[in-house]
Amino acid sequence: MSNPVIAHTLPNGMLVLLKEARSAPVATSWIWYRVGSRNETPGRTGVSHWVEHMLFKGTPQIPVGQLDRLVARNGGVFNGFTWIDYTAYYETLPADRIALGLQIESDRMVNALFEEAEVASERTVIISELEGYANEPETWLDEAVKDAAFTRHPYRHPVIGYRADLEAMTRADLYDHYQTFYMPNNAVLVLVGDFDPDAMLRMAEASFADLPAGPSLPPAPAAEPPPQAERRVTVRRPGPAAYVQIGYLAPGCRSPDFAPLAILDAALSGAKSLTFMGGGTQTNRSARLYPALVERGLAASAWSSISPSRDPYLFELGATASEGVDPAAIEAALVAEVTKIQQDGIAESELSRTRKQMRAQVAYGGESVTNQAMQLGMWEALDSYRRVDTLLDELAAVSAEDVRRVAQRYLTESRRTVGQFIPTEEA
Repeated sequence: MSNPVIAHTLPNGMLVLLKEARSAPVATSWIWYRVGSRNETPGRTGVSHWVEHMLFKGTPQIPVGQLDRLVARNGGVFNGFTWIDYTAYYETLPADRIALGLQIESDRMVNALFEEAEVASERTVIISELEGYANEPETWLDEAVKDAAFTRHPYRHPVIGYRADLEAMTRADLYDHYQTFYMPNNAVLVLVGDFDPDAMLRMAEASFADLPAGPSLPPAPAAEPPPQAERRVTVRRPGPAAYVQIGYLAPGCRSPDFAPLAILDAALSGAKSLTFMGGGTQTNRSARLYPALVERGLAASAWSSISPSRDPYLFELGATASEGVDPAAIEAALVAEVTKIQQDGIAESELSRTRKQMRAQVAYGGESVTNQAMQLGMWEALDSYRRVDTLLDELAAVSAEDVRRVAQRYLTESRRTVGQFIPTEEA
């Protein structure tokens, strides 16, 4: 049996989660901030992702360019990422060097420099990253679908932001965002590995307890109003193939309907680990979309997805059309698979297989200490770290009727945004 998670809140409001895991002489330190594109306003899209980049650009204590050398010299790896609901950084190190991870994160939580020259050079880096995405037909379609599906909520904006906003962003905009959201009262520290929990907690307190709490946080974004009619978007540009993407407005991960929707997703295209870093190989050939679209020759690939999110997001289906196949036929085939489940539900044998696959994916997703900490932090940023322990029970409790019910309730025409990418010539 694995060790329990110890939770401790520092006086400045920062939550510390510790889990002893003695499987290897390594430890991992993660810091999670409850900030992502969800917390951005028009004109400042992409600010969270850009701030994430700036925290790799030096403090008075660790000058720009020194961070990689410092971590590598101590035998570790590190990284960071931004998503719609959170930003995270981690260092995984030999267990006797984990103090370095705490030192790096407590330092850059308050001392990141945001030097004008680094802001300018990072603007160029991020705009070229944006241009890289901007050459992908899947990106054009995905952005068009999200923009149509959300009329008020910031989930409509791409995490990387819009070019016009990136060109206009100032150092003051970035620094203001950093000082608002990158504070102990909006942060979770997760430590997993080969350590004594009491000693590690003392180390965490020494690193973070004296930092100022931070200002009160801005209000949550406006809720997305329930859609009243289907929305459709068509993107016509040069590209190698036609694509179809369908998004249904679905509840966030705190809803009791999240687990049935996750099982529904697995029945359509295979089980996933439901975490940012993924798990084992997707088992999609035994799921419904593969035989219905790929084996019939309609599509080169077909997929579905539901991501754990704080607010209602999208349950999505999509496919890449085989050469010469009309996207309308792809759309009809995707909708037909949804309709079958709405009318007939799923068989108990299919439910049992899907649950087993989900169990395996969640287990694969938590094999390393790095991924165990990632799971704890992600769920705490979205809801509660306890979901790591309850998720398998939630999935096991889902009945075939639950799957049918959520398909009938959420995967309806009025909640649907349909996007088609039509290539205008050979890429």
